[in-house]
Amino acid sequence: MKDYCIRATAANGHIRAFVATTKYLVNEAATIHGTTPVASAALGRLLAATAIMGLMSGNETDLITVSIKGNGPLGGVLATSDGMGRVRGYAHNPKGDIASRADGKLNVGGAIGAGQITVIRDLGLKEPYVGTLALVSGEVAEDVAGYYAFSEQVPSIVSLGVLVERDYSIKQAGGFFLQLMPGFDDTLIDVLEAKMAGFPAITNLLDDGKTPEDVLDMLLSDLGCEITEKAPLEFYCNCDKERVIGALITMGADELRQIIEEDGKADVSCHFCNKQYNFNKAELEEMLRDISSM
Repeated sequence: MKDYCIRATAANGHIRAFVATTKYLVNEAATIHGTTPVASAALGRLLAATAIMGLMSGNETDLITVSIKGNGPLGGVLATSDGMGRVRGYAHNPKGDIASRADGKLNVGGAIGAGQITVIRDLGLKEPYVGTLALVSGEVAEDVAGYYAFSEQVPSIVSLGVLVERDYSIKQAGGFFLQLMPGFDDTLIDVLEAKMAGFPAITNLLDDGKTPEDVLDMLLSDLGCEITEKAPLEFYCNCDKERVIGALITMGADELRQIIEEDGKADVSCHFCNKQYNFNKAELEEMLRDISSM
């Protein structure tokens, strides 16, 4: 089963739902960054959430970036996605680690620590929308739900999970969002809260062979649920040499000249995919000439 997300409505359009399976894209991210299990869990949860949030816009060119920064050993995690289900991300300290919780589960909240979540929505307007909120728990799902509740006034239930194998590979990963739309009946809050009481972890359901469609059915089949979209998800980095050259040029002539004089070269690594870009002295001098001709 490849990674994908289904979108649905229920309760006469007063609930919108997203359910995703993200095992392969999370495994790719974990492999690229060589993350510890707890870093894989934190990053994997945010990748699932950000992929879903990107699909919410309905516009393929919209971009969303979610940054969680904390004072724990991970330092934080960041992910960005477009409206086509393409997501990428990284942990600030992929080797950060912390003892598991007393119940044996990975201590994502402790690994991230206290801090804040920032959501940046680039909708192609003059300025992006930026919202920042203190972390609720550092467990990611609760923090994303808190952001929607307080910054966008959208009551949300968010469930995210990553199941890590002993060899650090990803056994299962995924998540779901349930959101109440304007005009909803207050009784729906009680209905959804009752459904979530004792509801299995998303990774347990996926590990039992359940599909996102199965999970959706368990959640909302009695509320007139209708699937409206099924979108593929993938880990995708759009970095290339031209983009890196552009970034070097934006540093300005003085800083570029200093690099040429002190190092005679520049080695740049992409935070998202770890791809290396190497520029020799001649290439840097050409960039400097380009700046001078502007």
